Amino acid sequence: MRALPQLSIVKGQQQDYVPRALHRIFEEQQLRHADNVALICHQEQEQNSVRCQSSYRQVNERANRVGRFLVELAHGRFHPNNDGDFIVAVCMQPSEALVTTLLAIWKAGGAYLPIDPSFPANRVHHILLEAKPILVLRDDDIDAQRFQGTPTLSLTELYAKSLQLSGGNLLSEEMLRGGNEHIAIVLYTSGSTGVPKGVRLPHENILNRLQWQWATFPYTASEQVGVFKTALTFVDSIAELWGPLMCGLAILVVPKAVTKDPQRLVTLLEKYKIRRLVLVPTLLRSLLMYLKMEGGGAAQKLLYNLQIWVCSGEPLAVPLASSFFDYFDEGVHRLYNFYGSTEVMGDVTYFTCESKKQLSMYDNVPIGIPVSNTVIYLLDADYRPVKNGEIGEVFASGLNLAAGYVNGRDPERFLENPLAVEKKYARLYRTGDYGSLKNGNIMYEGRTDSQIKIRGHRVDLSEVEKNVGELPLVEKAIVLCYRAGHVDQAILAFVKLRDDSPMVTEMQLEGRLKDKLADYMTPQVIILEHVPLLVNGKVDRQALLKTYETANNDLSVAVDYDYSQVPEALKLTARDLFETVGGVIGCSRQATLSSYSNFFELGGNSLNCIVTVTLLREKGYNISISEFIAAKNLGEIIEKMAGNRDAVQLEEQTLNACPHLKMEAVLLRQEHHQRYYRIQFLQQRRSRAVA
Repeated sequence: MRALPQLSIVKGQQQDYVPRALHRIFEEQQLRHADNVALICHQEQEQNSVRCQSSYRQVNERANRVGRFLVELAHGRFHPNNDGDFIVAVCMQPSEALVTTLLAIWKAGGAYLPIDPSFPANRVHHILLEAKPILVLRDDDIDAQRFQGTPTLSLTELYAKSLQLSGGNLLSEEMLRGGNEHIAIVLYTSGSTGVPKGVRLPHENILNRLQWQWATFPYTASEQVGVFKTALTFVDSIAELWGPLMCGLAILVVPKAVTKDPQRLVTLLEKYKIRRLVLVPTLLRSLLMYLKMEGGGAAQKLLYNLQIWVCSGEPLAVPLASSFFDYFDEGVHRLYNFYGSTEVMGDVTYFTCESKKQLSMYDNVPIGIPVSNTVIYLLDADYRPVKNGEIGEVFASGLNLAAGYVNGRDPERFLENPLAVEKKYARLYRTGDYGSLKNGNIMYEGRTDSQIKIRGHRVDLSEVEKNVGELPLVEKAIVLCYRAGHVDQAILAFVKLRDDSPMVTEMQLEGRLKDKLADYMTPQVIILEHVPLLVNGKVDRQALLKTYETANNDLSVAVDYDYSQVPEALKLTARDLFETVGGVIGCSRQATLSSYSNFFELGGNSLNCIVTVTLLREKGYNISISEFIAAKNLGEIIEKMAGNRDAVQLEEQTLNACPHLKMEAVLLRQEHHQRYYRIQFLQQRRSRAVA
């Protein structure tokens, strides 16, 4: 009898699950670990790092007071939005107070909605208009006018007004809607219609994701501190922050400036002996480059305690995953590739990278197998499962699925599941990704639309194109991604201006887009004289990308060096810096490097920053990553390079003049004993001879 073909339906393990409110789990941990440290924060004050910490009891009591104040404030004044949710928007930098405030919102019966302080005004306006939060809680230094009429409270006001209220846990009947906790978090993502959309994440879905994490990657007895470094607007922040806090561990709150600086980040991770870290592949590449540069020859490797590395948010390339084991030990350190999106609580599949030999069997790192209480379907255009090995669209089902979008937008993304046999699999989420099933693992095969991932953030190119096309001077805009998924990927906006438009530069257009789009979405603008077309009249997109690539690699045409503001004594140093920076970054349009140029505005990032510093060290300049990142412009870097080189040369001259300074103090070892006794014998013999 002929065997039936295996269909591409993959089911995760069944895991017992009881829905519960997340803040109730924290309250239980508070009873068990009342005096244990819950939050650790390093705040930058006048170039000094100030450490502060709070216990579980302190965090719980503060959150209860703020939660009571929010309930009192809302009663009779505010009403739920169109979805029936009480949403509180939060516009704050990472801090101890931020985490406490998020917990307070849950205790009040609301859902928190992060708004990054760097979001442009029109994005903030859209979010407030659609989600209708009852209140915006903000850092003291953020202008209330940004929120265009939505009630707002500063952090100081919030905690001052709640100070006299009870610190006891709120009962269900004291909470908004009588404790009917449903939606916990609303996160806004890039939208295919050109407009951002909010994903509604219930307590129960977040808990299912956390319970899988706790079972699959349990905390060890020696693991005391977790890391919260991911932007709150990014879904990975949820498990990163609340996973440890629901298990009695402390959370180290890492400021944004530290996250962007590999040197400072590694120092902090090393100090607290962090065992696990979630990061996008771009940051993994930066850290591996830094570790090989600074810690490759050390007796005790840097970050040896960090044994669980989780990559998420972007495709993980085989060469990058393989290079992980050039530094770390197979069998001791593990690298995981997680796959998912905000609509499925961040992650629905995972794959374990175990060794270079294992990875050599793949052209692409698999996205693996489903998490607990999840089924993954690979379906054809008629919603029928494809055969094993064939490519189909990825659909997810199970307890990780979000409740949908704010205002019920895009209902076609969440469908009834005709293949379901259990209630928890009754709904399907259409991911928009293609996948295939090979040897039991799901392989990522690309997108069905124009979405890409930038530093873990989902970006729909149609949203970018819509905003570029709305600029008053633009006649036509084509937005493309150059080398999507690679380290040098870039969002490009090719623009044809109106014939009657005044003279405008590409950088001026980019400046206007920064008021409309988040930083990670802002494209590099390239003005065209004419739009290249194919014979069928459609835009020749490959020709546009080829034009960019050619210009980007032609440094002799693209980059000019301006030494006019460089002192004569520093011009050789400036030349070394300018040529190194120009070679690493490249330029796709005319650019001039001068003392006033900023490395990151030229297109630099933490990754090519490390490359630049490595090349400068090869030229004899002793400069650190932190010094390079902290510099306001290339002029400051030139001075630092020259100063450090002078210090090194002075040290070498001193050592040559005073050879005894080259001696090294070491602990006395067994092999030294014979030498010591020989020296003692010779000294005694000499003393007797003199006598």
